[in-house]
Amino acid sequence: MAMGFILISTAPAREHEVYSELLKIEEIVELHPLFGEYDLIAKVEAEDFDKLGEIVVDKIRSIPGVADTKTLTGTKF
Repeated sequence: MAMGFILISTAPAREHEVYSELLKIEEIVELHPLFGEYDLIAKVEAEDFDKLGEIVVDKIRSIPGVADTKTLTGTKF
């Protein structure tokens, strides 16, 4: 199991639209708005790191209004 935290910047005034689209992605298990450099953070769980990358590129970055992402991979102790 791979886990990642995806920091997401949106185009101006597109936060709500992007948030609504992100809620449709089944691999996103948590989604929170942020204040600061990034607008949203999504916790993603996938079967492996290759699949995690596919989710970021194919499902998250393809959403209209997503300007930038930064992926932080996590592990469990």
